[in-house]
Amino acid sequence: MAPRYLVNCSILFTELPLLDRPAAARAAGFEAVEFWWPFDRAVPTNSAVAEFVAAVRDAGVRLAGLNFVAGDLAAGERGLVSWPGRSEEFRAGVAVAVSIGRQLDVPAFNALYGNRLPGADPAEQDALAVGNLAYAAAAAARIGATVLVEPVSGVPAYPLKTAADVLAVIDEVRAVHGCENVRLLADLYHLSVNGDDVPAMIAAHAGEVGHVQIADAPGRHQPGTGTLPIPAYLDALTAAGYDGWFSLEYVPEGPSADSFGWLPAGATQVRS
Repeated sequence: MAPRYLVNCSILFTELPLLDRPAAARAAGFEAVEFWWPFDRAVPTNSAVAEFVAAVRDAGVRLAGLNFVAGDLAAGERGLVSWPGRSEEFRAGVAVAVSIGRQLDVPAFNALYGNRLPGADPAEQDALAVGNLAYAAAAAARIGATVLVEPVSGVPAYPLKTAADVLAVIDEVRAVHGCENVRLLADLYHLSVNGDDVPAMIAAHAGEVGHVQIADAPGRHQPGTGTLPIPAYLDALTAAGYDGWFSLEYVPEGPSADSFGWLPAGATQVRS
């Protein structure tokens, strides 16, 4: 099966209003998109949700991935899963995300783990995270979807740096709660920047990968602007049996629509 590429519309097409971005992705030749949490609160208004759903539907693209509410990313927050005192907020956001997923047939939701917090016991944060991930997995399972957990770079307080870190959490969720629909989000940029061995990860854990995101390093721009052998990584994942989406989650150098020249011929599937 040929690789399938989608656009993360929270980091690409940011020169446009958020609700215009799915149509821009379609115009650029993509049949699917994903978003970080697209609202400014865990429980947005019904009209805000309806407008978002309509923007995706009207563009004629599939919403193939959506982040759960993750706090204030601009302020350095990276998720609520392990944050004491915010489980109610996280779980309320899960309900909204799964409602959107039911309407748009979303197959995967990304749950950012959350930072270590001053004064909080890491073991208590981890226990809380396991419970919240199980809650999210049970909600996602009701619509046949998967919950993803990813390593993150650039935020020292975020504890999941490598694939092994993430897989240890997933193993705990499975062991304690029996949730099988929790998978690794293999962000090749974050893994590489954090010093993980990406070829070894692919060789050992391709079967645990539920989703892949790509950007070159250094810089987090489109492939070809840095030093990562991204085409070789994607070939290895495909050869190992990964048949999911490859998400373009990079900061484009220049206009977003001009950043897709690195893609193989015929990689985008929408035709006018």
